[in-house]
Order: sequence, then structure tokens, then C-alpha cells
Amino acid sequence: MFRRTFWFTAGAAAGVWATTKVNRKLKQLTPESLAAQAADKAIETGHRLKDFALDVRAGMLQREAELGSALGLDAPADQDPGRELPAPRRRAALGPLADPGTTTPYSFSYNRNEDH
Repeated sequence: MFRRTFWFTAGAAAGVWATTKVNRKLKQLTPESLAAQAADKAIETGHRLKDFALDVRAGMLQREAELGSALGLDAPADQDPGRELPAPRRRAALGPLADPGTTTPYSFSYNRNEDH
């Protein structure tokens, strides 16, 4: 008699446990739950990407500082006047510009659609 009661109770407990587990899994697979899980994963991924970008930025600034000190670029420009950048090149090297009132012998209009 006790043996039958034990197995009956064990079967009922197993049935309740299995039913509870299945119901929880079904609730996790509803469209609303799946959408919420996807949104949570997307937010988590966004935070990880932001942290990665900040780490890359910090590493880049550190490396730029190392290269600047190695190349002597940390010194202010006022200290050494011989280290200034050259003046920008003028358009005179390309030839004289035409007057705006005259037409040039060669003129063309570039239409990107003509190439296709």
C-alpha cells in the first residue's frame, strides 16, 4: 500500500514539474517574449560596441601621443620657426585663368548619367 502511494505521489510530482517546465518554455517562445529578448540582446550588443569604440579611441589617442613624442611633434610651433609647413601652392602653376566674361575654347559638362 505504501509502495503504491509513493509511486502515485512521485508520478504526480513529475507531472506537475513537467507541466510547469513546459508552460514556462511556451511563455518564453511567445512573439512578445521573443521580441523583448531580441531588444535586450540588441541593447546589450550596442553597449558592448560602444565600450569597444571607446577602448579603440583611447588606444588610438595613446598611440598618437607615443608617436608624437617619438617624432618630436609635441613641441609647440612657436619654438622652432624653421619647422613650419610650406605655403600652399598657387593656381599659377596650372596656367592663367580665363576671364569670367569670355568663353573658353574647351568646355564640357560632366553628366554622370552619360557613363551608364
